[in-house]
Amino acid sequence: MTDRPLIRIVDDDEALAASSALLLESMGWEVARYPDGPTFLANDDLKRPGCIVLDVQMPGMDGLEVQAELTRRGSTVPILFLSAHGSIPMAVHAMRLGAVDFLEKPVDPMQLLTKVAQCTSASSARTAADRAVAERRARFESLTPREREVVDLVLRNAANKEIARDLGLEVSTVKMHRANAFAKLGVHSPGELWKLASECGLAGDAVESGGAEP
Repeated sequence: MTDRPLIRIVDDDEALAASSALLLESMGWEVARYPDGPTFLANDDLKRPGCIVLDVQMPGMDGLEVQAELTRRGSTVPILFLSAHGSIPMAVHAMRLGAVDFLEKPVDPMQLLTKVAQCTSASSARTAADRAVAERRARFESLTPREREVVDLVLRNAANKEIARDLGLEVSTVKMHRANAFAKLGVHSPGELWKLASECGLAGDAVESGGAEP
């Protein structure tokens, strides 16, 4: 998977899709065109950042149905709906379900460029943030079961002596597991551990961010 943003145009109007794609490509974006919802859903890599320029009214599977399927799949790629005048109420409804905005046909080129730029910027930022969280979580997953037990107790503000008593270990053994865990996690203090765990949603039942001193 690449982090380069991809602009997906899903529209059965071939001429409009082609002209929009040409405009976006002239500005340096990578564009994928799909003639209908099923083709898009079957072939697109929804893990790539970018945005989806999605027509509301299409035969077979309309834009709202595509949006519903994207939601079911957990996609976070921003959606810009295209709507003719008669389908504006549908587009407004789509926004209530999470779409970013809608553009009325015929699409104003500058408005399209502005909205796409906003969506791709937000999508890329979210992708980077999600990747950072995944990397932090991977550090916790690298811990041995015993190291994780020690870390969980440190997060609950337990001192080394308390951890040793709770786990039936020598204090020196606790210190060893704690040092190894901190090294793997890239932290140097209980406070840094708490911050890292909080960023990953793993802080659990810890009672305060200061942690216990050795």
